[in-house]
Amino acid sequence: MNDSFRAMPGHLIRRAHQASTAIFAQAMAREGLDLTPFQFAALATISGEPGLDQATVSARAAVDRATIGGVIDRLVDKRFVAREVSTKDRRARVLTLTDSGAAALAQVQAAIQSVQDTICQGLSDADQAMLVELLTRISENHPKGQ
Repeated sequence: MNDSFRAMPGHLIRRAHQASTAIFAQAMAREGLDLTPFQFAALATISGEPGLDQATVSARAAVDRATIGGVIDRLVDKRFVAREVSTKDRRARVLTLTDSGAAALAQVQAAIQSVQDTICQGLSDADQAMLVELLTRISENHPKGQ
């Protein structure tokens, strides 16, 4: 049987993604929060720039526009995000964190760092920096998942 696929970057990236998603889910469960990586990315983006519209959150969080709608719907349902019609463009919806959303984001900060440490477990600081550099370069070369 030919198992050369196991050394292919795409396969290894998929496996690393599976591991990081599982580690993230375990950390959120320990915190007692039902929060996905996409939801965390949206919360962090909105926290950094309150008043962004959904399309901009989508671009900044690198989540496609079709997906971000559902992500934001769930965050609104959890009362972590408030969504209002923009005063500048009635077609746009602007997003802000609620007090509950800010509290949830503050609660998970240490857990998020722990997730990163666990993902990179066994890598030296130099290896971690190289991993981030290489993944950034791949991401920048394919900004829309092309």
